[in-house]
Amino acid sequence: MGGFSPELSDDVAEVRDWVHDFALDVIRPAGAEWDEREETPWPVIQEAAKIGLYSLDFFATQWFEESGLALPVAFEEIFWGDAGIGLSIVGTGLAAAALSANGTPEQLGEWLPQMFGTENDVKLGAFCASEPDAGSDVGSIRTRAVYSGGDWVLNGVKTWATNGGIANVHVVVASVEPSLGTRGQATFVIPPGTPGLSMGQKFRKHGIRASHTAEVVLDNVRIPGSCLLGGKDKLDARLARVRNGERAGEQGAMRTFETTRPSVAAMAVGIARAAFEYARDYAREREQFGRKIGENQAIAFLLADMATRVDMARLLTWRAAWMARNGKQFEQAEGSMSKLVAGETAVWVTEQAIQILGGAGYTREHPVERFHRDAKIYTIFEGTSEIQRLIIGRAVTGLQVR
Repeated sequence: MGGFSPELSDDVAEVRDWVHDFALDVIRPAGAEWDEREETPWPVIQEAAKIGLYSLDFFATQWFEESGLALPVAFEEIFWGDAGIGLSIVGTGLAAAALSANGTPEQLGEWLPQMFGTENDVKLGAFCASEPDAGSDVGSIRTRAVYSGGDWVLNGVKTWATNGGIANVHVVVASVEPSLGTRGQATFVIPPGTPGLSMGQKFRKHGIRASHTAEVVLDNVRIPGSCLLGGKDKLDARLARVRNGERAGEQGAMRTFETTRPSVAAMAVGIARAAFEYARDYAREREQFGRKIGENQAIAFLLADMATRVDMARLLTWRAAWMARNGKQFEQAEGSMSKLVAGETAVWVTEQAIQILGGAGYTREHPVERFHRDAKIYTIFEGTSEIQRLIIGRAVTGLQVR
């Protein structure tokens, strides 16, 4: 196995160009409309399904590509088009990642296809971990799963769930043995149409407004024992080890987030790149005081910093994705590094893009204000910047930083 290389294979480059064309021709022209409507862009998802972009086959093929770069490369192009629509297209991937990280082969075979549906019958998946009193602190999850007569009964409220309540398949993290904290949690699949699962509040958001985000209410949701990811024997064995003071392995929600961090970072890189390119092109054309504003050092130096930071974020993201695919341990929290740098880069670059456009950049006549609104969530969800620094700090010091 060779070392990390930023050189894309012909296959990955071909997929990148194919996704870019879809983002350019379909996603980007629809971005402003669906941002204003604050609704799930079903027609765009349908178009993505028709060409095979929104499909289990596409996600699986890119996920298992040997370099690990295929998925972040594709995500960058999608989110270069528009982040709200992009998250609507790839949001099911987080639920699929949770299922893949925790489920048996039989469970994957049963539930993954039901998350995506077909090109003529599109379905969605939702991953439900956060709660009103447990965001980054997954150890405080209160949603309870109780084993009863061969079934599991779930009660609680989940929040900030992408596709929450409108998804066909929900993947839910719940506490089985609350006294054990995160080590007493398990992950469950809630099949389509299960009684007791309903959508609570739908959130009206600052950005990524085309992506549906809502609460999910679980009221005596009864599911078969087979819906416990990994199976009860595995859960019982893990809980027994914890009670005996032995190491239990990584908690399911944390394993899901660690797996997906490079992909989330790639989304932020796409937003940052879109803002940089728009500001660069504007600076080439806009004239003030008899010359292009890009001829002024103040603007040119700012664009130089923007371009440098975008490349830096992309390289950290690609390194983390390569490491994850090739079984390299994140000994220095490289996954968190990619998410931290990409998220903060997206916020900074989009803000500078507005500054370069001046008053025009503050209006909705130009997309940079939307890019800026969309970027901010990447310092918050899937682990805040502060949580990423905590993880990195612990990794580099070997101490229990708090």
